[in-house]
Amino acid sequence: MNQDLINKGKDMIRSAKAILIFSGAGLSTESGIPDFRSPGGIWDKYDPSDFYFQRLLSDEKAREKYWAMSKEFYANMKNAVPNRAHLSIKALEDAGKLLCIVTQNIDRLHHKAGNSKEKIIEIHGTAFSVSCLKCGKSYDRDEIEKRLDSGIKVPYCDVCSGFLKPDTISFGQAMPQDKMDRAYTCASECDLCIVLGSSLVVYPAASIPNQAVDKGSRLIIINRDTTPLDHKADLVIHESVSDTLAKMVEGL
Repeated sequence: MNQDLINKGKDMIRSAKAILIFSGAGLSTESGIPDFRSPGGIWDKYDPSDFYFQRLLSDEKAREKYWAMSKEFYANMKNAVPNRAHLSIKALEDAGKLLCIVTQNIDRLHHKAGNSKEKIIEIHGTAFSVSCLKCGKSYDRDEIEKRLDSGIKVPYCDVCSGFLKPDTISFGQAMPQDKMDRAYTCASECDLCIVLGSSLVVYPAASIPNQAVDKGSRLIIINRDTTPLDHKADLVIHESVSDTLAKMVEGL
């Protein structure tokens, strides 16, 4: 790993006063959670078109497939633990430098790492709670998992018999406008945006780091592969997210 690049990142972090962390699947893979799109990931086993939101609303078979997929993914996610990058982000908060975390991840690892929930914006939702799409009643995910373990293939609401769904954003489902608005506000206010493990190809989420740059923020991208925003970044490192960020934050 190039020490000059690490030192440049350290200097950028030291001089920053309001850091926006933008985290994607490449951060979670280093905690053992497979990326949906990677070889051997969920989309190698399932057809994503089965899980479009409108199809889930109208097709019982699609709902069965969806819950089978979701159950498999949740089992892996539930026991995952934060890695060095998550803990480094917590260190940034402890140092008073963290404005917010905008995450595409649904795994709650930023919460497990100890970051303040007020600073975490889960723009793609969370797999750790479930809601009724009809009446809005909320359920703890583990309660629904017990129903699935008992042989129920598609859980329904106790109150109104509506379709239950994890609080994640599916293909074709509207993004939560309040969270997006808050993320854009933070992007306008930050003086340093650090992208961690995101390919920056999923929109509208990927527009947030772009907004930060357009509003005058500096940009660090740490991702194993190239991204469409590499040319706009002040620093790009194609290495392990957890190793790289930990070295940059060390001794802060």
